[in-house]
Amino acid sequence: MKNNSQFAMRDSQLKNRRGRFAEALMGAVFLCSALASVAAVALICLFLFVRGLPAMAEIGLFRFLLGREWSPTDIPPAFGILPMIAGSLYITAGAVVIGGPVGILTAVFLARSCPKRLYRFVKPGVDLLAGIPSVVYGFFGMMVLLPFAGSSMLSASLLLGVMILPTVIGLAESALRAVPEAYYEGALALGAGHYRSVFRVVLPAAKSGVLAAVVLGVGRAIGETMAVIMVAGNQARMPLGLLYGARTLTANIVLEMGYAAELHRGALIATGVVLFVFILIINLSFSALKGASRRDSKN
Repeated sequence: MKNNSQFAMRDSQLKNRRGRFAEALMGAVFLCSALASVAAVALICLFLFVRGLPAMAEIGLFRFLLGREWSPTDIPPAFGILPMIAGSLYITAGAVVIGGPVGILTAVFLARSCPKRLYRFVKPGVDLLAGIPSVVYGFFGMMVLLPFAGSSMLSASLLLGVMILPTVIGLAESALRAVPEAYYEGALALGAGHYRSVFRVVLPAAKSGVLAAVVLGVGRAIGETMAVIMVAGNQARMPLGLLYGARTLTANIVLEMGYAAELHRGALIATGVVLFVFILIINLSFSALKGASRRDSKN
C-alpha cells in the first residue's frame, strides 16, 4: 500500500514537471514569435528611414512634400510628391464616402435585423470579399467601371469602396454585437420602435468601434496598389476632378521602382516613408478609438 502511494506521488511529481517544462517551452516559443514580429517591423522601419531620409534631405523636405512636379528623367529632375499625396487622399476619401455608409448599414442589418437563415449566406459572402485578390478587383473595375467613368479617381474610389466593405462590416458588426442587450430592450420599453432603438441607442453606444472600423478601412484603402493602378489613370499631376486620372503613393512606387536608380530610387523609398507615416497615424488612431471603445463599455 505504501509502495503504491509513493509510486502515485512520484508519477504526479513527474507529470507536474513535464507540465511546467511544456508551459515554459511554449512561453519561450510565443516570446520568440512576438520578438520576431517586432524585429521585422523594426527592420522595415530601419530600411525605409536609412535609405529614404538622405534622399529626402538631398531633394529638400518642402520641395519633396510640397512640390507639384514629378519628372525624374528631366534635367534637372523634379521629385515633388504632392500630386501623389493628393491623389491618395482624394481616392481614399472617396472610397470611405462610398464604402463607409454601405458597410455600417450592412453591419446594422447583420447584427440586428438579418434572419438566421439569411445570415448563413450573407455573412460568408461578405467574408469572401476579403479573400478576392486585388488583381481580380482591378480586372472587374477595368471591365465594368472604366466604360462608364474612364480611368479616373471616381473609378478608383468606387472600386476601393467595395474592397473596404469586409473590413468595415466585420468590425462594425462586432462593435454592435458588443453593446449590452439591455440598451436595446430599455429603448423598446420606453416606446421606441425597432429601428429607432437601433439607430438612436445601439449605434451611438457602439460609435467608438464603428469609427475604428472606418479608420481601419481607410488604412486598407490607402495601402492598396494593384487595383488602383488598373483603374486610376496613373497621371503624376495634381488631381483635376473626379473624372480625371490621378496617381497614388503606392502606385508611384510600383510603377517606377523597376527602372529607378540613385536619387530616383531614393525618392521612391522616401515616398514609402511618407506612406509609412500615414499608415502609422491611421493605426494610432485605430488604437485610440479602440481604447475609447473599451472605456465606454466599462462605463
